[in-house]
Amino acid sequence: MRRSILACGLLLAFAGLATAAAAAAGSSSTDGIPSTSTTSLPSTTTATTTIAPADRRAETRAAARWRRHIRSFRARTRRWLTVMRGRPPAHDSRALTSRSLEGLERLARSWRHREHRAWWRANHPPELHGWICIHQYEGSWTDSGGPYWGGLQMDYSFQATYGSWLLRHKGTADHWSPLEQIWVAVRAWRVRGFSPWPSTARYCGMA
Repeated sequence: MRRSILACGLLLAFAGLATAAAAAAGSSSTDGIPSTSTTSLPSTTTATTTIAPADRRAETRAAARWRRHIRSFRARTRRWLTVMRGRPPAHDSRALTSRSLEGLERLARSWRHREHRAWWRANHPPELHGWICIHQYEGSWTDSGGPYWGGLQMDYSFQATYGSWLLRHKGTADHWSPLEQIWVAVRAWRVRGFSPWPSTARYCGMA
């Protein structure tokens, strides 16, 4: 009986030693993992630092391109509004430097739509066909023989009243574009109708 008890004790002792050895082996293999993961981190960090500057340069170029588009759309919108109003509108001096890339893109699209609307309105003044007809009876758009100037034969007082900014900055009506001359006539027409062109407006069925 004593011998069997002693044999069981020895077997349990050997089993404990085997379990301890297995645990030591597992611990040593786990110790190797951090060294592997730490060696992979620098490569990821290096890749990020090489890509980021290129992305920033691309974003800077894109932002500059959108700012150029915005300034161009603004300038063309301003030009068409000047044609219709006979004087430049207030200058839009809002800064573009603080906007995000997405904000610049949205603003460029907005100004493109504004420019298109202004272009369409400027090229379709009220009673356009009537003005073209009156012009055919009145004279050349570049007629410089006073006391009447341009394609709608405006005298100096008429130009000073309805196109004063153009008269000051561009001279008499023969130096204005046909659209500018028509829009000056439109401003007079809204006040006086076609009375400044009594005969030719009647020929054209406008009076």
